[in-house]
Amino acid sequence: MKDSLGTAEEQNTLKSGYPEEVRVETGGNLEVQTGDTASKNRSDDVQLIYTSNLLEWILERENMTRAYEQVVGNKGSHGIDNMPVDQLKPYLQENWEQIRSQLLDGTYKPRAVRRVEIPKPDGGFRMLGIPTVLDRMIQQAIAQILNGVFDHKFSESSYGFRIGRSAHDAIEAAQKYISEGYEWVVDIDLEKFFDRVNHDKLMSLIARRVGDKRLLKLIRRYLESGVMINGVEVISDDGVPQGGPLSPLLSNIMLDELDKELEKRGHRFVRYADDCNIYVKSERAGQRVYESIKGFLEIKLKLKVNEDKSAVDKPERRKFLGFSFYRNKDGEPLIKVHQRSIQRFKEKVKRVTNRNWGVSMETRLRKLNEITTGWVNYYGIADDGYTFRSLDKWIRRRLRACFWKQWGCFKARVRNLVKLGVSNDKAREWAATRKAYWRISSSPILQTTLTNLHLEKQGFKSLVTRYLVVH
Repeated sequence: MKDSLGTAEEQNTLKSGYPEEVRVETGGNLEVQTGDTASKNRSDDVQLIYTSNLLEWILERENMTRAYEQVVGNKGSHGIDNMPVDQLKPYLQENWEQIRSQLLDGTYKPRAVRRVEIPKPDGGFRMLGIPTVLDRMIQQAIAQILNGVFDHKFSESSYGFRIGRSAHDAIEAAQKYISEGYEWVVDIDLEKFFDRVNHDKLMSLIARRVGDKRLLKLIRRYLESGVMINGVEVISDDGVPQGGPLSPLLSNIMLDELDKELEKRGHRFVRYADDCNIYVKSERAGQRVYESIKGFLEIKLKLKVNEDKSAVDKPERRKFLGFSFYRNKDGEPLIKVHQRSIQRFKEKVKRVTNRNWGVSMETRLRKLNEITTGWVNYYGIADDGYTFRSLDKWIRRRLRACFWKQWGCFKARVRNLVKLGVSNDKAREWAATRKAYWRISSSPILQTTLTNLHLEKQGFKSLVTRYLVVH
């Protein structure tokens, strides 16, 4: 694979995303360091000069290899050409030199993305656009370099899709603002943000910091590559298709304008992708900020605010990144899991603990642990031990019902109860019960036999145990 992407002697060596000679001159950033007396225009001009050959840096062997490994590691689905990720390497070995030449001379044309509809938890669908595997690799390579150009200029209050930042950091920042007395939140929801991004506005923002016109042309082509719907290619006039490696960075470039406006006004805010919460001290201030920012977004950035989902409210009554807040007896704001997040988790657990799902208990427990592990890792920062304990109890009850159903007939139930230490007479009495599965799952018959310890030995991993480790 590495040989197919060119030789090391042909290219500069990348370190932290930048060629070494540029790092020396710019102090490690693709941000020109000029004297205090130098004009802003002069700084901008020099910035564009230093970024005038970004395409060569993007196509450098080490950067492309990292992009290839990232795309293959992510696996993912095929695009409209039906090429799976495991066919990318042989395809590159045969075609990379021609593709590289097309990228450099500006003749490369990205393929349309494949539309995929993902159901939203609150109803409706989220439209994803899945690029071909080749285009995902090229987008990944572009994003790796452009992150070095843009990321260090992004706001400290922006947390989405950035290296070293996470949703947990965003939630903790929100908690800090609430504890400082900013007890009202302006919760801004952008209506179909990724579908409404204005291409001309976005490209003008990118062109402020990127001087390579070939790269600008390539990014524009990705934005306008279109969507394949029922075999018909539909051209995209607006929007950034979700599903490609480049779209998170492009969304941050677009919404950095909002961040800078909020910083200029002195607001406390937290933004994660297109979720933005602004914290203020009164409802009246919140209403004033909401109207003002709504106008800025719709006029300056040509984005639409979803008035049905946006609100000025107490943080305790809102959902942000799956979390909410509550007050302890001292009035301190603490993090909790939002009820809708709990409901979605339960729906996933119900599917794998469905008594009619004809799989082995080993398979069922493995699938269950995959769901619960990810859930605890994400929601484990919540000061919400009660939720984890109650969910543990509920899951164990569903598992006991699964075991009872799996045992099936009278003889099998007697045999399994005896194995668990019940006397033969008592086992026969209990096995003859007419109680329904859900009712018997909380009865002494199963609670004293399929104990918590026994379920753990069978492979069930307690949420509370892992919550205490994470928390």
